[in-house]
Amino acid sequence: MTERIPSSYKDLREFIAYLDRRGQLRRIKAPVSNELEIAEITDRVSKSRDANYALLFENVRGHSMPVLINALGSRERMSWALGLHDLEELRERMSSLVKPEVPAGLLEKLQKAGELSEVLRYRPKTVTSAACQEIVLTGEQVDLNRLPILKCWPEDGGRYITLPLVISRDPLRGTRNVGMYRIQVYDRNTTGMHWQIHKGGTEHQRRALEQGQQRMDVAVALGGSPACIYAGSAPLPPGIDEIMFAGWLGHERVEMVKCKTIDLEVPAHAEIVLEGWVDPGEKRLEGPFGDHTGYYSLADMYPVFHIQAITMRSKPIYPTTIVGLPPQEDYWLGKATERLFLPLMQLVVPEIVDVNMPAEGVFHNLVIVSIKKRFPGQARKVMYALWGLMLLSLSKYIWVVDEDVDVQNLSEVLFHVTSNTDPRRDSVIVEGPLDALDHATDKFAYGAKMGLDATRKRPDLDHFPHDWPNDIRMAPEVMGMVTRRWKEYGIS
Repeated sequence: MTERIPSSYKDLREFIAYLDRRGQLRRIKAPVSNELEIAEITDRVSKSRDANYALLFENVRGHSMPVLINALGSRERMSWALGLHDLEELRERMSSLVKPEVPAGLLEKLQKAGELSEVLRYRPKTVTSAACQEIVLTGEQVDLNRLPILKCWPEDGGRYITLPLVISRDPLRGTRNVGMYRIQVYDRNTTGMHWQIHKGGTEHQRRALEQGQQRMDVAVALGGSPACIYAGSAPLPPGIDEIMFAGWLGHERVEMVKCKTIDLEVPAHAEIVLEGWVDPGEKRLEGPFGDHTGYYSLADMYPVFHIQAITMRSKPIYPTTIVGLPPQEDYWLGKATERLFLPLMQLVVPEIVDVNMPAEGVFHNLVIVSIKKRFPGQARKVMYALWGLMLLSLSKYIWVVDEDVDVQNLSEVLFHVTSNTDPRRDSVIVEGPLDALDHATDKFAYGAKMGLDATRKRPDLDHFPHDWPNDIRMAPEVMGMVTRRWKEYGIS
């Protein structure tokens, strides 16, 4: 009998135990190095068709702390992390929350109000003691060398913390931001802070600089519930609290505890917490770094994070990930975001049927969208709408296909893209913001983007000069008959 999927996990340990029971965890007892070796092992495992497991390295040379990696590195494990059988349930749950129908009667109004207040019910709650503060290190005890932080690729600028929840507060509004930004280790208590220009942490830094602040409190939490880890990676709209969102995802309010040395709260069930500050005006060379684009992102100037305390559990587990040539673990974080935000895209652009951001497009380079086409220029209207929608504004290529094309099937998509388009007529090229990691642009984070209308062209909608040929399809009754008689044919 298959074990029931928990609706939530209190911490990373509960999730590890569940993966172990389901045969999705491999414990590596052989001695390994955190310099390149763990990354190479994980890269092979994450790309394997039949041996893709979460890995717990229990014997890292020079460290007593085990390393967990690739825990979210498959569709199945990513779904389980959010208490789901499949990520499609995430889309369905969000659809029920944002459905736009106007209530007709009092009962429906009350029901709608209950749905809208569902997220608010999962506001975090503050506790006074926490597992993540069983050990408190300050002063000369603060030493990042205690942690088995990975060097992932040969040309990396150093060792990197790659799965952090970086917590900061808006100096004007007081609202919290939680982001997942890579952190390069410089020495025992200083690191780089790679929050890019489009991210919430950078906005807090800008406002702190405008206010003349010399110090901006920052906390970095490692671990916690899988929902918290995912929420840190999700590109939420401004003003939506990632911790409250994590509570909604996990059906349970997240417990938060105040830091020991700064005025911020962190998930109480984290494994490790770094407490410190950023000088908004201070920058230092950070990088290069083997990134999710499959290339090294070049060294550039970024803020510096000064660590004044490390708190942790008595026997902490160090959670991490690697990024590089896809597919890697981060692809499944992105796929969860794609499923989650599809209903929000449909709320703004209702003709959208489905969306795929394939691994080959490293999430922001290619968006494939199917639409219900009903009027002239509709494919272009969808492109422009997506280029104006939150971080979809960074999409380099958008391909639009008809509603009956399975956008999750790249073979089917490529067939229609190559056969349904005239490059001159169906291409749209615009300029605008691009991902800060895009190395192909002439200007930093700015350049050209292309849309491609790969829908069927029709005389009535597209002013097309001749009839469009029909797709070759077998008659349904013949297909059904052959299916029923298949065993009679004696074909394996």
